[in-house]
Amino acid sequence: MTMPNFPITPPVKPMLAKPVQSVPANDSVTGGLIYEPKWDGFRCIVFRDGDHLELGSRNEKPLTRYFPELVAALRDNIPDRCVLDGEIIIIRDQRLDFDALQNRIHPAASRIDLLAGQTPASFVAFDVLALEDDLTAASFRDRRAALEQALATSQPPVHLTRISHSQTEGQRWFEQFEGAGLDGIICKPLDLPYQPDKRTMLKVKHSRTADCVVAGWRPHKQPGPDGEVMLGSLMLGLFDDAGVLQSVGVAAAFTQQRRLELVDELGGYALGEGEPHPWQAWQDPAAHEANRLPASTSRWSAGRNLDWFPLRPELVVEVGYGAMEGDRFRHTAQFKRWRSDRSPESCTYEQLERPVTYSLEDVFVSG
Repeated sequence: MTMPNFPITPPVKPMLAKPVQSVPANDSVTGGLIYEPKWDGFRCIVFRDGDHLELGSRNEKPLTRYFPELVAALRDNIPDRCVLDGEIIIIRDQRLDFDALQNRIHPAASRIDLLAGQTPASFVAFDVLALEDDLTAASFRDRRAALEQALATSQPPVHLTRISHSQTEGQRWFEQFEGAGLDGIICKPLDLPYQPDKRTMLKVKHSRTADCVVAGWRPHKQPGPDGEVMLGSLMLGLFDDAGVLQSVGVAAAFTQQRRLELVDELGGYALGEGEPHPWQAWQDPAAHEANRLPASTSRWSAGRNLDWFPLRPELVVEVGYGAMEGDRFRHTAQFKRWRSDRSPESCTYEQLERPVTYSLEDVFVSG
């Protein structure tokens, strides 16, 4: 993208946040803190120079072609020459819908146009890097004031995130807004300049644990040091009210040595010849065609290779997770420990804490 005489040009890596365990006090840093809702979407840097507008992702890849409806809305709602930092989200039934957002990344132009109409995206702005001039050296206090002025007349689907100077209100948002699909709170030092790719902000995210059935494992995308197949993630299940084991996500975060050890340890739980599996009915070999591995032959598909190994659902593992997206973990769960004291049948949805439903409309409204 060409932006003549403009101080900031893509790609730019966004400023990041480091995790803390609880909502910090306002006076815990010099100059004080601002509290913001933590939006669960695609982080996005918006670059605009007149009619030319570009959306850049957190990993510096272009998002522009996937959200044509948002490009049009931004042209109508943001200054002619600016660089904004924010989040692309999709709102359905007054909640954030991360699954629908992920589905928007599609190679086919016809599919992109269809989804732009069916599940239109919104943009939530929470920082500004440039307004004619470079603002990255300015304090967040001054950048926020400039952002409020720049978006004073903006209309949905372009939003300005709300802020608070109160730790008490930040804590309340942390507890309530999860019901609308948000996943925590961001805390920004008021004196902080914009520092791309630096973890200089703070974030507080929901953290919970659950006991899950291990029903299979996926190989790691890379082989071991001697070409061995390594475990990439454990496939997790929970029993629903009808007693059916449902897939809820995966657990990862293992060292290379542990990935190799787990392949051997889980071998004792591999399915025997003709032994059924709870997920056999919905297993579709075609869905794994692109990621097949030579070692992962399945009896369910007449010798065709799949990208996961089914196990007898006898092992129970405790995992850490942040939030649910429908009936599945929103993000990869973190392995905590094996639970030999728990039976697989005890791993049900009833153990999960469900946040009270909250409307996104109330999250957007300030004051």
